Amino acid sequence: MRQRPQYLSAEDRREATVQAVVDLAAEQNPAEITTTAIADRMGLTQGALFRHFPTKEAILEATMSWVGERLLVRVDEAAEDAASPAAALEAMFMTHIDFVAKRPGVPRMLFGELQRAEETLAKRMVQNLIRQYEQRLRRLMEEGKAQGELSAELNVEVAAALFIGTIQGLVMQSLLAGNASQIRRDAPAAFAIYRRGIGNSK
Repeated sequence: MRQRPQYLSAEDRREATVQAVVDLAAEQNPAEITTTAIADRMGLTQGALFRHFPTKEAILEATMSWVGERLLVRVDEAAEDAASPAAALEAMFMTHIDFVAKRPGVPRMLFGELQRAEETLAKRMVQNLIRQYEQRLRRLMEEGKAQGELSAELNVEVAAALFIGTIQGLVMQSLLAGNASQIRRDAPAAFAIYRRGIGNSK
């Protein structure tokens, strides 16, 4: 049902469009989201929508940019407040879990972009987000090794990939169960297992 559109600045309208896409992705296959559905969700005509975004691909690119910026800001803030590298890793893990639990459409969109056969800017943006995330993880893990908190033999490349993979696995389980709250329930136990695997055994 259309809502009466309120006056918004161009920047606010763009952010509202991104939020509409994320909300729709939680309800249906992200690949099947149409500009008509986005406009309807916002209470706009397609013509009004295209005044801010020239193409559907531009909307997807803006959404990937929004997701990446906010996720990285949140995990950075969580890590900064932690007392040690291992505590920072746990804070990042739980912050990431909270981010996707509140926005179940986000992981569905990220998975969808990575599965696309063709190379698109949106897909490259997701790949770049993962690279930036892994760089942060590797840096923290090297600090943890130097401080004796993590295993000196830890392969930080593999450990960083496994960190993200653990979150992705939890997301997939929650999607299969059709229960977004499951990811929060299972996250502490999953991180505890991960932490034991990378920890210093001394």
